[in-house]
Amino acid sequence: MNNALLEQWLKKIESIHPKEVELGLRRVTAVADALRLLPVPQPVVTVAGTNGKGSVVALLETLLAGAGYTTGAFTSPHFLRFNERIHVAGAEVSDAELVDALARVDAARGGVALTYFEFATLAALLVFRAQEPDIVILEVGLGGRLDAVNMVDPTVAVITSIDLDHQDWLGTTRGDIAREKAGIMRRGVPVVIGETDPPPELLRSVDRAGATPALLMGRDFRVVAGVGSAEWAVEVVDTRGGCREYPVPCDVAVLPENIATALQTLQLLQVAPGVEALGAALARAVPVGRRQARQWEGREIILDVAHNPAAVNKLLEYIDAKSCSGRTIALFSMMADKDIRGVVERAVGHFDAWFLADQPGNPRAAQAEPIAVLLREAGASMISVSKNLRQALGRARQWSGTRDRLVVFGSFFTVASVLPRLDREQGSNRDIA
Repeated sequence: MNNALLEQWLKKIESIHPKEVELGLRRVTAVADALRLLPVPQPVVTVAGTNGKGSVVALLETLLAGAGYTTGAFTSPHFLRFNERIHVAGAEVSDAELVDALARVDAARGGVALTYFEFATLAALLVFRAQEPDIVILEVGLGGRLDAVNMVDPTVAVITSIDLDHQDWLGTTRGDIAREKAGIMRRGVPVVIGETDPPPELLRSVDRAGATPALLMGRDFRVVAGVGSAEWAVEVVDTRGGCREYPVPCDVAVLPENIATALQTLQLLQVAPGVEALGAALARAVPVGRRQARQWEGREIILDVAHNPAAVNKLLEYIDAKSCSGRTIALFSMMADKDIRGVVERAVGHFDAWFLADQPGNPRAAQAEPIAVLLREAGASMISVSKNLRQALGRARQWSGTRDRLVVFGSFFTVASVLPRLDREQGSNRDIA
């Protein structure tokens, strides 16, 4: 019954606002005030950035749990269930809690039209107010300055990376986007910047905001070459101004710079995990769809939501560093408003075959045939075009062998469509083509 009620509520909140996105804090803050949600009583970490936000949030959750803290974490988007967006103590909240929270938001909003994301943000804050976790972690949905999450004042602000994405909303240059993400900073509040090459606009925004201390990747904390069994190590600044080093095993899925960013954030919260605790956390804190490795009918599958050139570069570095005795195959689909040409030009030489798919019912998805044209222009020879992702996955399975590796990437929607099919087909021999 609760599941059916939750689905009814999700359909309702999708229909309330005429736009999928309407940036601005006035409407959502008014409803938050009506619900008496502000200020949030717990320490708050707000995480913004182009890439790496989900990984940093997942690692913070896991490391804080290992240190004895309960966390409330809000992330987006979800893959399979809305409940994935709101965690308390590392677990998804129940349907009943979500139904209650959404109903309370709806009652409090009066005539205010909230977006789906604004409903979700307010619901998360209601759940956290009721559950009283020790620390709250909020992932920004889009940009920073005008995102609903930014109605909450952080205890520590985190900016993971700056790159071109969502240009229609955030601006056409890295500097424009940096200014938007810098909007989560506050005067006198620490900020951790996990961007190794920040645009000047970001550093100027730090000065204007008066955020302090401002800890910058490569200047104050860093990733360095490791020793022994560690390919990397990260160095962070501790609360006394000293330096603390953590080895990072070579086979972890989380990027070293995201590990460093999370560890530096913990230092500002006066939490200093040990090396063993980091190793245990890295084994558990792999967010869904971020370098996620699966075995499927003898094949290695890597799923990654990389959907812009910067994220795809990191994915390519990862798969190139991992040995594979067979071929590397792409199952690929992107949203039409993304830099498809930029992704294709970077990725084309790294794959032996491309399996492309349309996404019927998803108006944002790019058609497969124009992507095939770009791939042919870039030099790809083995290209398969399918009418949907189900068919593309089946064709990839028929074409490949157990020594081959399949990389599923291009968007959250692509990974979210493929994941449940892998789950249903795990251990099954029936044809899915």
